[in-house]
Amino acid sequence: MYTDPQPASAAALTHSSTLRRLLYEALAELGLDPTETYRRAYQGLPLAPPLLEAREGHDNAPLFWQALEGISGDADIGLHLGEQMKPRPMDVVGYLLLASRDLRQALESFVRFQHILSGGFAARLEERDGSARLIIDLNYRGVGSLRQQMECLALLLQKMLASVSDGDFRLSAIDFRHAPPRRLDEHRRLFGLPPRFAQAHDALIFPRALLGRPSRSANPRLFALLCAQAEQELAELAENQLLNRVRYWLGANLGVQACGLAGCARALDLTPAALQRALAEQGRGFRALHDEVRRRRALELLEAGQAIREVARACGFAELSPFYRAFRRWQGGTPDAYRACLPRRR
Repeated sequence: MYTDPQPASAAALTHSSTLRRLLYEALAELGLDPTETYRRAYQGLPLAPPLLEAREGHDNAPLFWQALEGISGDADIGLHLGEQMKPRPMDVVGYLLLASRDLRQALESFVRFQHILSGGFAARLEERDGSARLIIDLNYRGVGSLRQQMECLALLLQKMLASVSDGDFRLSAIDFRHAPPRRLDEHRRLFGLPPRFAQAHDALIFPRALLGRPSRSANPRLFALLCAQAEQELAELAENQLLNRVRYWLGANLGVQACGLAGCARALDLTPAALQRALAEQGRGFRALHDEVRRRRALELLEAGQAIREVARACGFAELSPFYRAFRRWQGGTPDAYRACLPRRR
C-alpha cells in the first residue's frame, strides 16, 4: 500500500530586479532591444516589469542566459554586457557597500545580505595568507554554472569593488566553474588577466591587504540605518528560512555531488555543528531533509517517465539496490509498481 504524504512546503527562491534593470541599459548600449531580447529568451513566459521592489523567480534566470549568445550572435556577450554596465547603488545592498568603513565591511555586508540580491547565491569571503577570495557561486536546480551570467557578474562586481576602494581594487586571479571558451582575448582585456576555468567555485581573488582599504564614501550612521533596513528585508523573505535554504541546496546538488552536512554548511556559511543545532531547533535533521528531497525528486522523475536507473542516479544513488530499498521505505513498494499505479492516480 502506497503512502503519499504531502511534501513540506518550500518557498521558491527569488532575486531582485536590480540586475535586470542594469541589463536593460547594457543591452540597449549594445544595440539590442531589451524587451525583444527578454521576450525571445523567455519564450512567452510571463515576465513582470523590473520594478524597484519587484522579486523575480530565481529558477527562470537560466532561460535568459542560455539563450543570449544565440540571440545576440556574440560568443562573449556576458563580458560585453558587464563592460557596458554602470555600477551604481539601486538597492539597500548597493548603498551599504558605499557606506561601509572599508572593503572588508563592504564584503561582509554583501555576504550577510546576499539573498536580498539573489536567493541562489552561495557567496562567502575567505582569507588565507596574503590573499582574499570572494566566492560568488550562483546555483540553480538542474543547471550548472552559467558562463555568460557569471562572466557578466564577475566584471560588474570588479567594477563595484573598485568604486568602493576608490579605484584601488585589483584582481590577482579569477576562477570560474564553467569550461574554458575557445578564445580568451576579451577576458584578458576586461579582467586584465586570463581566468582559471573548471574550478570548484566562481571567485574573485585579490590581495588581502585591500580589505583594510578605507572608503572615502564611508558613513557610519548611514551604514547603521541601512543595516537595519537590510535585516528587515532579509527577514521578510520567506525563502530565506533555513529549511528552505537547505532544501534548495540539496535540490541543486542532488545527483551532481555528494550532498553531505559539511558541504551544505559550508555553502550556507555555517559550521556543521551550527547547522545541526539550527535544524534541531526547528525539529528537523539534515538526514531527514536529505531523504525528503530525494523522495520528492524520485516521484517527480518517475511521473515524468524517466528510466529507473536514471532516476536513481539523479537522486544521488550510485547503485539501484539502495535506491529500491529507500523507495520501498518511502512509498511502501517498488518504483516499478509506483509507476504502474500512475494512470489510476490521475
